[in-house]
Amino acid sequence: MSKDMLALILAGGQGTRLGKLTQSIAKPAVPFGGRYRIIDFALSNCANSGIKNVGVITQYQPLALNEHIGNGSAWGLDGINSGVSILQPYSATEGNKWFEGTSHAIYQNMDYIDHINPEYVLILSGDHIYKMDYDEMLNSHKDNLASLTVAVIDVPLKEASRFGIMNTDSSNRIVEFDEKPEHPKSTKASMGIYIFNWKELRETLINGAKNGVDMSDFGQNVIPAFLDSGERVYAYEFEGYWKDVGTIDSLHEANMEYISPNNELDSRNRQWKIYSKNEIAPPNFITSKASVKDSLVVDGCVVSGKVTHSILSTNVQVKEGAIVEDSFIMPGAIINENAVIKRAIIGSNAVIGADTEIIGEEEIQVIGYKEVVGVPKDED
Repeated sequence: MSKDMLALILAGGQGTRLGKLTQSIAKPAVPFGGRYRIIDFALSNCANSGIKNVGVITQYQPLALNEHIGNGSAWGLDGINSGVSILQPYSATEGNKWFEGTSHAIYQNMDYIDHINPEYVLILSGDHIYKMDYDEMLNSHKDNLASLTVAVIDVPLKEASRFGIMNTDSSNRIVEFDEKPEHPKSTKASMGIYIFNWKELRETLINGAKNGVDMSDFGQNVIPAFLDSGERVYAYEFEGYWKDVGTIDSLHEANMEYISPNNELDSRNRQWKIYSKNEIAPPNFITSKASVKDSLVVDGCVVSGKVTHSILSTNVQVKEGAIVEDSFIMPGAIINENAVIKRAIIGSNAVIGADTEIIGEEEIQVIGYKEVVGVPKDED
């Protein structure tokens, strides 16, 4: 598989629905679960599936993401016959090459793909939390003699209108694709994970460019084009935990689900590890005045307050008298004395002043990166 298939992770989205959390970093670089970033899950899936070459396509605020990925060593992708390549927009003689859509980003990096010369390309999103064996999906693709295989997950009928829905026949061949249909005919929702035969995808993208046909987006353009031309397009049904964490609510919900030692993600399964590039920090310290229950506390934390059903990421401080409940605290944040944090996400290196209350009732409260809240100006 490692020689046959190249993985391409689409990691360039701005992530506007995450508001303050993506003002200075790309969505796939947003912290998750105390010691990870969102993109770690796609990269780890590639490593665990035996994929040796991965291209990460970036665009918006890529610095933190580039630094995190580095040469791919954290995922074992720095060998002689393996590697991670960061693919960014660039200027050429014909002008700037900004990415105008998901498949347009692939088109703009065609030289890189041709250099690798894979038989198959695996297209992934960099903002999903899940564990998946792409080798099994490739085997299904080959067995079906498919040109395109789309990973799908069963969703409740009442939620199906939020997704691209794949309507299939009895053999799971896709016969119709509905983008966010008002009256869905099935509950097979696209996960934004595709395996293409590179030859067919390449030809489709090039012909679209030559003939002035819009082929900038997989869901809107490429998949319908494959179906209209009679290509063999199949659904691959995924069973397991999968979460699109593109909104504040879904990011908070996924982190709260992750706290359970028996979480559906099964993160403690040593046969399928989630790898990451982690900062070296001293062991966490829980003082005699602290109370910590049903929570994840990562290296470097100093806790003197009360923490319940929450995640404290690397180097977080919760000072005496502070209360943290049902919250996700990102790396380096400081919660000062007697502050109250409930149903909130606190951004990296934020400072919450003494006696400050941040309480999410109808909606999750969010404090951004390095944001200072409730601290007098002479203490900034």
